[in-house]
Amino acid sequence: MAAATALALSSGHQMPAVGLGVWRMDSPAIRGLIHSALRAGYRHFDCAADYQNEAEVGEALAEAFQTGLVKREDLFITTKLWNSDHGHVVEACKDSLKKLRLDYLDLYLIHFPVATKHTGVGTTASALGDDGVLDIDTTITLETTWHAMEDLVSMGLVRSIGISNYDIFLTRDCLAYAKIKPAVNQIETHPYFQRDSLVKFCQKHGISVTAHTPLGGSTANTEWFGSVSCLDDPVIKSLAEKYGKTPAQLVLRWGLQRNTVVIPKTSKVERLEENFAVFNFEISSEDMERIKALDRNYRTNQPAKFWGIDLYA
Repeated sequence: MAAATALALSSGHQMPAVGLGVWRMDSPAIRGLIHSALRAGYRHFDCAADYQNEAEVGEALAEAFQTGLVKREDLFITTKLWNSDHGHVVEACKDSLKKLRLDYLDLYLIHFPVATKHTGVGTTASALGDDGVLDIDTTITLETTWHAMEDLVSMGLVRSIGISNYDIFLTRDCLAYAKIKPAVNQIETHPYFQRDSLVKFCQKHGISVTAHTPLGGSTANTEWFGSVSCLDDPVIKSLAEKYGKTPAQLVLRWGLQRNTVVIPKTSKVERLEENFAVFNFEISSEDMERIKALDRNYRTNQPAKFWGIDLYA
């Protein structure tokens, strides 16, 4: 099963199948990592207002354009609307564009399907109530937010729009009220959290799936959430050995062969290159089934730790 190097979106644009996520990337290291990633062949970068490093990413990109390392039109840049800015979509998008030093975004996503108390455009606070629970704004519907996202396309600020962390019900609703249907749903999915029904539903309806946390969180989520990574699974390790690849390469290739986009995050240059070297081998259908059998329905990225409420409940 050959894996595409890019996926065609419903918006008519192409999205590179492997990207670099910049979540929890330390600001001082960003310039070097992005330039190393560009030299390694990456053309897709996944950002978010909530990561609080858009300005540093913007500086690195501006320098890359200025020095001729890459052209803007060769890149695919994603960023995301934070929960507290659902009532301020245009201003939030413009704030991200200013920080990223870009004239347009290739993809703008609703980060989570929940509006929270507004704390000022671009501040991305998660305001908690006196009870320690996320202060959810019940006056803004996801439909209202989506129509504001559609306005960004007509304004020329964004080429494609999408959703993130939406389940089947919310995705179905979005399809019902959308004038421009979501091009992408970005969700956590990896061998321990495969979400086949959601992936198949999205793909059946022309919504491309981006796998965030495609390696099961590895070190970062173990540290933050105490979760276990699929990279340590004996089946993954033995299959990686069989194909002469690392466990991470095997898991990323599995994601590509499911026709999903993968956006692994790393702060190590050697891992950048390793994570990108996933187009020169193919996992057999038999081994794809062996990986399918590893599903634990195990979410490793759980913001309830910070919000005092499980939005996935």
